[in-house]
Amino acid sequence: PHQGAMAAAASLLHSRAKTRLVHLRRHAQSRRIRPCFVCEATAAHTQQELSEEANPQQLLDTGLAFAGCLTTSPPQPKRIAVLLSGGVDSSVALHLLKRAGHEVTAFYLKIWFQEDFRNTWNACPWEEDLEFAQAAAKLAGVEVEVVPLTDAYWDRVVAHAIHEVQNGRTPNPDVLCNSRVKFGAFLEHVQNDEREFEYVASGHYARVEHDPNKMRPSRLLPCADNVKDQTYFLSQLTQAQLSRVLFPLSHLSKAQVRTLATSMQIPAADRKDSQGICFLGKVPWNEFVKEHCGTAPGPIVERETGDVLGEHNGVWFHTIGQRRGLRLSGGPWYVVEKDIGRRVVYVSRQYHDEAYRGTRRTVGVREGSWVEGEAPPSGEVLLKVRHGPERYRALLTWRDNNARDRGVLRLLDDVDDQGLAPGQFAVLYECEEPHACLGGGVMEAYSDD
Repeated sequence: PHQGAMAAAASLLHSRAKTRLVHLRRHAQSRRIRPCFVCEATAAHTQQELSEEANPQQLLDTGLAFAGCLTTSPPQPKRIAVLLSGGVDSSVALHLLKRAGHEVTAFYLKIWFQEDFRNTWNACPWEEDLEFAQAAAKLAGVEVEVVPLTDAYWDRVVAHAIHEVQNGRTPNPDVLCNSRVKFGAFLEHVQNDEREFEYVASGHYARVEHDPNKMRPSRLLPCADNVKDQTYFLSQLTQAQLSRVLFPLSHLSKAQVRTLATSMQIPAADRKDSQGICFLGKVPWNEFVKEHCGTAPGPIVERETGDVLGEHNGVWFHTIGQRRGLRLSGGPWYVVEKDIGRRVVYVSRQYHDEAYRGTRRTVGVREGSWVEGEAPPSGEVLLKVRHGPERYRALLTWRDNNARDRGVLRLLDDVDDQGLAPGQFAVLYECEEPHACLGGGVMEAYSDD
């Protein structure tokens, strides 16, 4: 009976998708839009062609067409595990996949806090999220399963972040949360599920391109919304992970997602986006660091003169290029170096002068993780050093071209960046359109040694 229902659903989905794609093909031919990689129709749903003024029905039509052919041609319903956070993005992703005919199950990941962790801030960052997730799932006619992954999050992300901070580096827990928990521990969880889920979907703003014939690796591509694009946070996904992932919102802007959510009457339609560290809720990062690393006062020293200008509460509260929060007069002052062993934070008013230009233009990279499994060769790439729309042209040079385990990135075009902080991620992209994400590694201070 289950197979019969799936066959009927497949037939219905194919019929609906075919009707939509005929319309989209005619629309695309008049606008010279290139073919969809999956369905091979000249379809607008994979391009960045939707107007911001598109009405909800147009958004829904293209959204369902895209959700219907995410993986195969002709479209076939899939068993999909949908990560539901309680936010507007994952809620819309769930509804699009459900309406497109896929067999979906919603999952909420309970990650924060550990049961034995002292909740210093009297906050429950997940209870309200779960309520919104359950409301969105109920509207879609599906249940929400809560998966407790607190131990995995602590072991794979938080402990690593604390270790990095204690060693004077500036980690990015959000990057590791995706590769080690959302598409790591959770993917392991669903792979062992007897329901045999074929894919994991989320509300991330990114595009993954699967070869329907499975002859080529899956590719991670920027989404239609350049400002919201989250490929930076997804850059550490392996090919084994990426090949099992779907991102139904990749063709939409944030404004269009909210328009769709409103038309679908999703409770989270007007809910504010989360701005903090992944699953840290409303807890400020410095408060979290203080809770786990404590304080260790030391001098703030002017780099050029050696004069002691003040005192800090701990080297781990500061990052290279930082200007705010130093509480020094006569500035602006910038953090230019940290000495963990001696507990010294070095600052300078000359950070933008020629003497520090090398620090702002050149950075080392190590511990790389590459989307297709192999590091790219030395050569020109596009580089992101943080989440956001800005990408730099850079020259990648491997210290050992055979091992490709440690490299150097030099910014081109006579530009520099004051925040090349060791511990953050350097994420690389192809120079040619559509600027596929190659992966990336951890930044380290550069020296010729």
